[in-house]
Amino acid sequence: MIISRMETRTLISISVTPRSSRSRISRDEQGGIRAYLNSPPAEGRANEELIVLLSRLLGIAKSRIRIERGGRGRKKTLSIEGMTEAEILDRI
Repeated sequence: MIISRMETRTLISISVTPRSSRSRISRDEQGGIRAYLNSPPAEGRANEELIVLLSRLLGIAKSRIRIERGGRGRKKTLSIEGMTEAEILDRI
């Protein structure tokens, strides 16, 4: 789910499930974004995998994705530079 669009970045809300059997990002029935990650939530490995997976899916550099809120929780807010809401949702 898109939270807001700022001048150069878009904020998205994403729910994360660590230690999943397969890494993937999808949309749920309500239109929210869910990430299933192989990595455990220890030492920031799940956050790192989330950024790598999302950057590949969106076709952008990892440096353009930043965790704004929820760095230690399952519900996260990410900022993505240089992409509109429509571009993000089309690629997920």
